[in-house]
Amino acid sequence: MRNVQYRDALREAMEEEMRTDDRIFLMGEEVAEYNGAYKVSQGMVEEFGARRVVDSPISETGFAGLGVGAAMYGLRPIIEFMSWSFCLVAADQIINNAPKMLYMSGGQFGCPAVFRGNNGAGGQLGSTHSWCVESMFSSVPGLKLAVPSTPRDAKGMLKAAIRDEDPVFYLESERMLGMGARGDKDYSRYLANGKWAPPTYEEDDNFVIEFGKADIKKPGNDCTIVAAGRPVHFALEAAEQLEKEGIDVEVIDVRTYRPLDIETIANSVRKTNYCVVVDQSWPFASVASEVASQVYENCFDDLDNTVLRVNNDDVPAPYNRAMEQEMLPNARKIIEAVRTTTYNA
Repeated sequence: MRNVQYRDALREAMEEEMRTDDRIFLMGEEVAEYNGAYKVSQGMVEEFGARRVVDSPISETGFAGLGVGAAMYGLRPIIEFMSWSFCLVAADQIINNAPKMLYMSGGQFGCPAVFRGNNGAGGQLGSTHSWCVESMFSSVPGLKLAVPSTPRDAKGMLKAAIRDEDPVFYLESERMLGMGARGDKDYSRYLANGKWAPPTYEEDDNFVIEFGKADIKKPGNDCTIVAAGRPVHFALEAAEQLEKEGIDVEVIDVRTYRPLDIETIANSVRKTNYCVVVDQSWPFASVASEVASQVYENCFDDLDNTVLRVNNDDVPAPYNRAMEQEMLPNARKIIEAVRTTTYNA
């Protein structure tokens, strides 16, 4: 087991897959000569060359479309968006072409492409650079949507994404890229003895995390908290504080929204009888709304109160640091929701 930084886990996943399959290439803004805007692809151009680690113009429409065409031709592109906020200019390519290609061609052309990059608020980047795209993309059939929350998950899930025959939208977080670097407390793994452990994973080139398999990051009996990506850490922070109040919550990291492991969520709710869903998109038509709806459909008779959602506030992301932190899901909001639904307000 190793303690590995989140950004290094992403790079290891790409490097290991590229060494075994020469059809795989990485393309995006500054991924080669600059080693990546966030140094995720550091050193890759030296190993694989400029034909497989490709600097693109600042044109998401162009290089996303190239990725779709390359995947149809038989290659396996990894297309990096510096921010998922910038993907909107490539909406036709990534949501009107990539997910529908296999269906519309009658099975003649697939699109085994990975679109990856930073999603959500990165820290005072303003409204147009802080988009959380889960709710918009999760409704599109034909694609898979992965949201890793730890370095271990980041590596195992990216390897799975690269090997997948369907297009995968892989949502990272700028605020988590440095996780694991200092060995400090980051709420990435909870142990039965009540101690927090660093984000480790097995050193295995074939370490892959299957899509559609949620992970119980912390077991508990009093309330189920469902989250993915960065909000998992807010949920675990809330869990630690709630434990001091005698409320033992279970934290489920869904890891993928498409496919969604509703079975693991439902089994937890049947045990705890209460549920809070956390996600970092806006509340109206959010992923949390869909998860809550499926919890009702599967566990109506097991629930002892309303399923509550914790989302971003329904406003554009502010630039002001304090206002941005208040707008996002956070431990305080999750604690209030758990107290309310379990009658411990």
